[in-house]
This record gives sequence, structure tokens and C-alpha cells, in this order.
Amino acid sequence: MWCKHIRKWTGFLTELYRELHRPQFHFTARENWINDPNGLVYQDGTWHLFFQHNTEATVWGRMWWGHAVSTDLLHWQQVDHALYPDETGSMFSGSAVIDHANTAGFGAGAMLIFYTAAGMHVDPVVPFTQCLAVSTDNGATFTKYEGNPLVAWIEADNRDPKVSWHENSSQWVMALYLKGERYCLLTSTDALNWRKIQDLELEGDHECPDFFPIPDESGEERWVFSGACGNYVIGIFDGHHFEPQTAVNHLEQGTNGYAAQTWSDAPDNRRIQISWMASGIYPEMPFNQQLSIPVELKLRGSGEKMRLTRWPVGEIESLRKRTIQIGEQEISKKNPLNPETKEKLLDVEFNLTKNGAKSVYVVVRGQPLVFNFAENELNFRPSGQSKLVESRPPPALPEGESMAVRLLIDTTSLEVFINNGEVSASYCYLPDGHIHPLSLQAYSGTPVISDFVLHELDSTWN
Repeated sequence: MWCKHIRKWTGFLTELYRELHRPQFHFTARENWINDPNGLVYQDGTWHLFFQHNTEATVWGRMWWGHAVSTDLLHWQQVDHALYPDETGSMFSGSAVIDHANTAGFGAGAMLIFYTAAGMHVDPVVPFTQCLAVSTDNGATFTKYEGNPLVAWIEADNRDPKVSWHENSSQWVMALYLKGERYCLLTSTDALNWRKIQDLELEGDHECPDFFPIPDESGEERWVFSGACGNYVIGIFDGHHFEPQTAVNHLEQGTNGYAAQTWSDAPDNRRIQISWMASGIYPEMPFNQQLSIPVELKLRGSGEKMRLTRWPVGEIESLRKRTIQIGEQEISKKNPLNPETKEKLLDVEFNLTKNGAKSVYVVVRGQPLVFNFAENELNFRPSGQSKLVESRPPPALPEGESMAVRLLIDTTSLEVFINNGEVSASYCYLPDGHIHPLSLQAYSGTPVISDFVLHELDSTWN
């Protein structure tokens, strides 16, 4: 009898998309390694998600462009690979756009993919160049442009072309990583012939640029330039020169968010972003690495105080099942807040008032998320942390006696949003021993939890 139950249990653990450490509402590949999100674009009701993918192993190596599609940014279907390594190298990161005006001559509505041919993976080694692939069937198939490369080697391992349309000057603009903390901008009227117009530096960052327009609170267009580590500046761009108007700020916080990119051509002028949750650990799983929840960006403030906020896309509300609400509770060593749930997938919101507490512990499946008021920072020990962000400091908690907190909890990830996304942080974790999947605790002061709402979530793989 026990053997029968063991077979049933182990079968459940290894069922595709139901494995022990498989995220249940975050994107993962069917199998093997993934890293940077690439070529994010929306067309005719479909969100396209391309991603760096080693199809041969669960570790980094030669890169393909994987491809998944969704109608709601949550339920993803992995389809045929879009780009394969060739004689020019691996298929490194890039971007995608819809050529509505047929500027490149492949037809109105053609999907243009810009990618780096990384010559490190061919023998003999060749320089990194920027190339184009085209789809005229809504992303079902892709053909590499016979005139590649579009942009010849400039220096070092120049890579990661991010292309956007600049409406006022009726041209394409490409942000390209060069070396160190240096990037450049190029422009083109036909997406084929490119001219370098500006060199840029982004302090404390490197690779994977994103460059996109977003309206400020008055409706005026601003442009954001960001890098893989989550540093960014906000400014104005006239099609010829980008002028930063803010100091360098930090969008991606926590230990695991990296290489964030935003979707092109999103409806309703939405600016949707997704990141690689770098260096999470998934012991002996058939897949390796996951992406973040898609978030919507908004620009708040004015002048030098302009800042981006990040907030989970509203589509996640469709996953909500049972809801638990608690009006107000003072927590202490003898009186923790333990919601009556056994679920692993949670969307939780509450207001936290310090009331003299040095710290408050939000214990997620045995792992403590610490609101460290003594040091005014948020602390969490991840399952793994990328060397790419080792120097990233803990997120600073907002000033004030109270704060609004939202947590998205999946089987191997925790995402934190404070004060409507003014502070956000991404973490990967593995569970430890616990009785309650979520427990709010304190050992000093009399902190108060109010307006507590917990939503149990459904799996997107159902």
C-alpha cells in the first residue's frame, strides 16, 4: 500500500510544470537554462516573450532565443525556438519591434528582431556584431536578414541592442552596450542602416540597456535609460541627443533581479517590465532559472525628483482564489499573526506600523524577510545571489511610522513592493522547516498590522 502511495507522490513531483521547485506563476522554460528576457513585443492580442536559452543543458552555454506567447502576461505557452546559433556565434540578447510603417521594406506589421551575434562561441572566434531577423507571420517563423550584420563591431563585446521608435523624429533609435559603464545610441530611418549619434555612461551598470519613452504625471514625454543592474536615469530625447534630468537611481533592488526589459508596442500606452531573477537555486530540476512577475512602470514626481515605480500587472488578480482578511492585530513574541492557510502561492497586502519595533519578521515558508527598522533596510537571505549584483546594497525602507506592503510569494521566489511600488525587491529562496507558510512576528515594540488581505493564488500551469 505504501509503495502505491509513494509512486503516486513521486509521479506528482516529476510531472511537467509540477516539479517540487517549479515556480507556479512565474515563467520558466520547459527544460534547461534561461537568463535574460529578450525581444519583448506585443502584436495582435499576443504578448511575445523571447529569452536567452541554452537548449543543451541546465547551465549557461551557447545561446538560442527561446520563445513563449501569452494573452494575459501570466499563462505562457512555450513555442518553437526563434533563433539558433550559427556561423556568426551564439544568439545573445536584443529586442523586437513591430514595423507598422514598413520602414524596413518587409511589409507593414513585420516583426523585427535585433540581436547580438556573439562570436565567442565559434571557431575561430569572431567579433560581436548586431544583426536582424524578420517575421512576417506574427512571430511564428523568423528569417535572418541576408544583409547582416546591421552594425559592425565597434569595440570589446558590444552587445544587447534595444530598439525603440521615436515618433517626433520618425526614426528608430538603438541603445547598445559597449564596455565598462559605457553605452551608445544609434539611429536609423529604415531599421537597416544605422548611424551612431551619442556616447553615454551609466554609473555602476553594464550591459542590457533599455531605452524607452514614458509620460510623467503631467503627460509630458520623458525617456528612461537603464542597464542590467537596475540603475537608471530619466531625461529628454529629441531624436538626436539624450539629456538626463535626474541623478542615477535604482529600480531593481533585492538580491536577484537583473537584466530587466520592457515590452514594445504594448496597448493603452502601458510600460510593462520583466526581469531575470538571476541565480536562484533549483536543485536537480529539469529547468534552471526563472523570470519575475511582469510589473507596470509609472513615472512619479517632477524635475530632479522624478522616480519610477513598479507594481505587479493587474492581470494577476485573475489568479486569486480564497481570500483571508484581518482588520488589525498588534504582533509580539507571544502573539504572531499566522493566517489560516496552507497554500504556497500567495498575494498578500497589509499596512505595517512600527510602534517602537526594532524589526518585524515576515517569515515566508521558514525564511525570514526582515523589516530592519534599526538599520532602516530590508533584509532577506536568498537561495543564491548573482556575482553580477554582489555590490547591490539592501533596499532602504521608506521614512515614516507606517508603510504599505505587498508580497508575491511563489514556490521559489518572493517579490516585495512597498508604498505602491516606490520600493521593490526581488528574491529567490528555498523553503525551510515551518508550520505556517506565512507568519508575521516581532520581538520588540508593539508593531501593528492593519488592513491585512491574503489571496491564495492558482497555478498558471493548470
